[in-house]
Amino acid sequence: MNPIKALVDAGFKSEYAYWGGFVSIGLSFASWGLSQLKDSNDKAQSDRWGIFIGHWAPTFFALGVALKLEE
Repeated sequence: MNPIKALVDAGFKSEYAYWGGFVSIGLSFASWGLSQLKDSNDKAQSDRWGIFIGHWAPTFFALGVALKLEE
């Protein structure tokens, strides 16, 4: 079973994955920006959360490319 073909057959488009990548970049910047407003004790955790969200972007973009090839 091809998981990419299954996503295409379910109606998932490459555009959705690309948007997911851009949204995760935006959320990463927003999380980092909000961490600058917190006390120094909480900044490290907020920065790590921003980095975690930022790691989603390459996955979404890779899915977008795979879906585009399948479409």
